[in-house]
Amino acid sequence: MKKEKSCGAVIYRNTEEGIRYLVIRQVQGHWCFPKGHIEKGETEEETAEREILEETGMSVSFVNGFRYVLSYSPQENVMKDVVYFLAEYLSGEGKAQEEEVSTFAWMDEAQTAYTLTYENDRQLFAAARKFMQEEKGV
Repeated sequence: MKKEKSCGAVIYRNTEEGIRYLVIRQVQGHWCFPKGHIEKGETEEETAEREILEETGMSVSFVNGFRYVLSYSPQENVMKDVVYFLAEYLSGEGKAQEEEVSTFAWMDEAQTAYTLTYENDRQLFAAARKFMQEEKGV
């Protein structure tokens, strides 16, 4: 069985209206969080940071202590692990990478949970929210 590994992050920012989360729509049509394949010699965090910048044009700062792994089989004889971090938006106007991302949006908690296409992404988001409430009080 072939093994694959990707890394990404649940990204948030504080706004006057409250906390907003970055959700991207892949060109295939599903809504998720930014992520991508790890390249040789990269750490998990370096992969997540690079993929976020490539897919959205945004820079982030990782929150210590949150690491969540989703495992699934995207096709027969392939097992994929996706490592997610929690990250705070730092800068960048945002520009969708046309080859992979059709659009993105900043959403509140309820919109984010509703919009995510896959149940495993909703579980990831719930774990990130729980961490934020317990560790950061938000």
